[in-house]
Amino acid sequence: MSARAPSQKVVVAIIYICGMVMNSLDSTIITVALATLGREFGVPPAATKGVIIGYLVSLAVFIPTSGWLGDRWGTKRTFLLALTLFTGASALCGLAGSLNQLILFRILQGAGGGLLTPVGMAMLFRTFPPQERVGVGRILMFATILGPACGPILGGFLIERLSWRWTFYVNLPVGLAALLFGGLFLHEHREEGAGAFDLPGFLLAGSGFALVMYALSEGPISGWASPAIIAPGVGGAALLALFVAVELRAAAPMVQLRLLGNRLFRSTIMVSFFATGSFLGVLFLVPLFLQEARGASPLDAGLTTFPEALGVIVSTQIVARLYPRFGPRRLMAGGLTWVAIDIALLSLIDLDSNPWLVRGLMFGIGVGMAYIFLPNQAASLATISSADTGRASTLSSVQRQLGSAVGVAILSGVLAAIGPLTVTATGATGPNLAAYRAAFLAAAALALVGALLALRVPDADAAATMRPKAKVSAASRRVTSP
Repeated sequence: MSARAPSQKVVVAIIYICGMVMNSLDSTIITVALATLGREFGVPPAATKGVIIGYLVSLAVFIPTSGWLGDRWGTKRTFLLALTLFTGASALCGLAGSLNQLILFRILQGAGGGLLTPVGMAMLFRTFPPQERVGVGRILMFATILGPACGPILGGFLIERLSWRWTFYVNLPVGLAALLFGGLFLHEHREEGAGAFDLPGFLLAGSGFALVMYALSEGPISGWASPAIIAPGVGGAALLALFVAVELRAAAPMVQLRLLGNRLFRSTIMVSFFATGSFLGVLFLVPLFLQEARGASPLDAGLTTFPEALGVIVSTQIVARLYPRFGPRRLMAGGLTWVAIDIALLSLIDLDSNPWLVRGLMFGIGVGMAYIFLPNQAASLATISSADTGRASTLSSVQRQLGSAVGVAILSGVLAAIGPLTVTATGATGPNLAAYRAAFLAAAALALVGALLALRVPDADAAATMRPKAKVSAASRRVTSP
């Protein structure tokens, strides 16, 4: 390797940030474009839901394959393939001439996104040893937080100033730059003994996750009692139960479920599931409340939600210094309790409340979430071997995707069950604040469940991530010196 070539730590960090920014940004930027898409293609806004559902289902289908592909074909090749799919599909989405074309291209985009996150995480955790993950997490955290937070702002700006097509074109410069940089400098990594492709596991996981994701995404719109929701929901759950039974007996399973026997890994992903459900549910609910109940524009709603990201950025610097002393258990339990209180306070907001009160509470939620994101990222794979890192990353990605979908489904289900609209004394319809308040309290309850689960995280197992890098290096020199 050339002496001028950047180190692999720098290369992997840059590639990971580029991929995660595109993937996380895309999950929220499209939400403010649905009404515009309905007008563009001459359909009701509800008919555009396939643009989101197709993407989510595709993500769910391809995430389970990512661990095997990365181990068998190499993480560099797989990640660059995922980047190519995602970037190319983004261009096709922007060029779509009909709603059906757009949904088809979103499915292709989801295939790339489903491979990006697990393979990127595997590269990250193989490159950075446990004692360095807290420090690097302070930088990498911005990728996973700024994307969802900036999505509504950037989407509203692009739609108002340019066109809905630019909500997809915005991925092109980042994707092309990452492809060029990764192709030049990223090292390849393969795992020996990846085994044959687990076709039964792929078919069961893909179909099961796709049906469950469809039911969770469509349920709040069509109604949970609808046969069109019950059938895929129950069918998907049955396929996933069969998938678990098959994978536990397989010699080379696609998803290594036995990794859940690792108590640190198991406890951290359980905390992450409820934290993600609560957090992403609130990011879904707050813009909806601001636009539908308070009449804010998409751009104003995004700007009011954005202080959450600032809270994470500010708080992450503090958490990184507290982590070696307090460990993941107390930081995550305290952070989720704080988040639950802030979300509960959001339920007290009414139509006349000062917008800065909402912004302040969103900032507080971001402050609390840093106490979950950073410790969880640092500790989750601390006791996972290098050979199992790819499969563990796949499991982590699956739970985050399901956690996000479950959180949004629960909050939107509460909203739909009570009814977001009410009839006033004059016979006119207006926003039903009781429905939004109940949904906010449901999000707070999810955070509290996560806080209780965080109390079961074993700090002793994460000891390697709690040692400052300098101290570890000094200890290493004492051991190796003659």
